Amino acid sequence: MKKIFYFSITTVFSILMVSCKKDFLEKLPNEDLSTEQIAAAAKQDPSLLNGSIAGLYATMYTEYTGGTQGDDDFGQKSYDLFSDILSADVAVGGVTYGWYSGIAQLQPTRDFTRNEAYMPWRYYYRIIFGANNVIDALGGTDAVQTETAQKHIMGQAKAMRAYAYFYLTQLYSREGYGTGNERILPLYKTVSNNVPLSTSAEIYNLIIDDLTEAIDYLSDFNRTSKDQIDQSVAKGLLAYALSARGTNADLQQVVTLTNDIIEDYGYRLTNQDETVARFDANGNVINSQSGFNNVATPSWMWGVDLTIASNVDISSWWGAFDVFTYGYPSVGDTKVIDENLYNSMRSDDIRRGQFDDLPQFGLTGLIPINKFFDPGRQLDGQLNVTTDYIYMRVDEFYLLNAEANAKLNQDVPARTRLKQLLDLRLTNGSAYVDALSGQALRNEIYLQTRLELWGEGKSYLAMKRNKATVTRGPNHLFLDGQSFAYNSVDLTFPIPQAEVINNPLLNQ
Repeated sequence: MKKIFYFSITTVFSILMVSCKKDFLEKLPNEDLSTEQIAAAAKQDPSLLNGSIAGLYATMYTEYTGGTQGDDDFGQKSYDLFSDILSADVAVGGVTYGWYSGIAQLQPTRDFTRNEAYMPWRYYYRIIFGANNVIDALGGTDAVQTETAQKHIMGQAKAMRAYAYFYLTQLYSREGYGTGNERILPLYKTVSNNVPLSTSAEIYNLIIDDLTEAIDYLSDFNRTSKDQIDQSVAKGLLAYALSARGTNADLQQVVTLTNDIIEDYGYRLTNQDETVARFDANGNVINSQSGFNNVATPSWMWGVDLTIASNVDISSWWGAFDVFTYGYPSVGDTKVIDENLYNSMRSDDIRRGQFDDLPQFGLTGLIPINKFFDPGRQLDGQLNVTTDYIYMRVDEFYLLNAEANAKLNQDVPARTRLKQLLDLRLTNGSAYVDALSGQALRNEIYLQTRLELWGEGKSYLAMKRNKATVTRGPNHLFLDGQSFAYNSVDLTFPIPQAEVINNPLLNQ
């Protein structure tokens, strides 16, 4: 963990210094800062910590934050794609340049020396360390904040720490939560050196405590952009964590949280024009709101407005996914929907239209050219990425609400939430759902979660929550036809070699 700490502290401190007042810069040069000095400065002027919070958000889309120089290392969306491939809903359609072929062959889950096993670990612990710097500066994990500015900063820092720990529990623990007794991760509540592994119960207790406090502290926080965590996003993160733990009491709380998100914050479901591109007789897109490329979309809860100043290019999710962005799909390294999953869609499902091929350019298969795209729609057209990143949208919580209700045997409200979404996706309506109950209803909700959120980094989480077994369709280049259980070692990253070497307390 020492390498992680070194780079994290450099990043956080340098961003902090950008936002500090001139006299503070002169008195406390970057290389001499300590946690105590940050705390003293923050006590004098808490707004100085806003730069550190901004740095955490920037880490989510910055290249090489996973500790490598690879074009598959670009923050949260890297691991959205990793996990979508692990869950088999995204198939690698070509390996001209080889990016993601290791993940597709499940090599890093079997080999702790692989970069792909190290990158998520490095990235999420980087977030945790940066968040802990802010939390320590405000008095530590147990400090009670009474001033509005400090509450807003602490709420965001704790939500980011919880977000990072939650993803670590999913990617590096076979059960996600399990019995609670499994020792799965090092738990850092403060800026410190190596610590031993903590149990999943201890990790989840911190996640839930952090998010519960964040929800309280962010009750009157009005964010200035959607890359910031507000109360609605904190509730969404808590709903995911509680769903993963999955007790009846947790699921009851998930129902409450998701109803709050749906009803209280002004988001609406992604509509038909936003879901899939439509074309005129000349092949021009007639619904400009399509493409999943604009953070201003009313259903988007959390995302980032990428601009030229963001300095995002080929090393990006768009460079890995979109044939209309300069990157790898245009030369054959496409990402496509699993053929069996595609075939599971009803014939009247408008989402079938999200997938097509471009035979005139030699690109064939179920490519998401009508779901995710740069508006220019020119092959390799977007050089500097200004299409936005999505992290969370309200549609997720209609589905999560339906899932939690169904697991509680509350079939009527489960069907109601599911139908609200499907009435916008099925041209013949959702009446068939009325005949579903019990396990059949739960299976349908899981299927619709995979279809609705395809390519958005949510299918792996749903697989873990629903304890599913996935079978790769015939269009996978590797391991086609093979089945893998949610808790298989093949679908779970091992603790990477760098941590094993550098943390002597790991197995104590």
